[in-house]
Amino acid sequence: MIPAPFTYHRPKTLGAALRLLQTLGSVARVLAGGQSLLPMMKLRLAAPAHLIDIGRIAALRRIRAGGGRLRIGALATHSMIESVPAVRRWVPVLAETASTIGDLQVRNLGTMGGAAVHADPAADYPATLLALDAEFVLQGPDGARIVPASEFFQGLMATALRPDELLIEISLPTAQRVGAAYMKMPNPASGFALAGVAASVALDGDGRCRHVRVGITGVASAAYRARHVEQALLGQEPTDEVLAAASAAAADGVDASADLHASAEYRRHLARVLTRRALAAARDRRRSGKQGLPSS
Repeated sequence: MIPAPFTYHRPKTLGAALRLLQTLGSVARVLAGGQSLLPMMKLRLAAPAHLIDIGRIAALRRIRAGGGRLRIGALATHSMIESVPAVRRWVPVLAETASTIGDLQVRNLGTMGGAAVHADPAADYPATLLALDAEFVLQGPDGARIVPASEFFQGLMATALRPDELLIEISLPTAQRVGAAYMKMPNPASGFALAGVAASVALDGDGRCRHVRVGITGVASAAYRARHVEQALLGQEPTDEVLAAASAAAADGVDASADLHASAEYRRHLARVLTRRALAAARDRRRSGKQGLPSS
């Protein structure tokens, strides 16, 4: 199908893009990699009067490490995140997650920021960003503000981003000595997650959990932290039996989604199974001193 008519804008700077957003307001949509928005426009599920293409703003494509943080520009593509040495060294589970997204063409064009803002309930990044305590840097007319991942994803394709703001950067800690893993059950046609779980684990000197994060996607209308699982594991030695018992709470209190691909009960089952597996992989990586992927 052909999209509804729209006016196309291609700002060359962040300032110009923000001015367009402030001027055009809710009748405009921002185009990053286009892998989610353009199909919606072709199906007339989205019909913005104005399209603001930020793809040429080079400053939003940078990836840099320093000061205990890895800072990823919103326009960094999935392929960049999968392959850039800084990501593979400092946050390898993020590269692992990127490698599971779509196909080669999608990974070459799609962007991390665009995927995060789109907030598809079956997207892969949200689970990992929750498990890594990521922060989102949002730029608006009054300056920048920082929103933690735990507050960014707010519902079905809904985030904390305001209409006059742009996501410019996602920041992740690099100083934490954690093991982390991402696992999912993909839809065989689309590759989206029927359920996906990211886990990060840090151990104290006695081998007990001193830090646990579990992010889950694909199960509910928005990605969420499995806080019951996290709380059950703190201070515990993460044996297989302990992990299995804690993982049983992965979908507690969650209104699981049901559709033609999977029932709500199957998604809850996947959440429990994948949580146990992701936690075990994260634990083993921490014990071995290997977070995941090699650095090069």
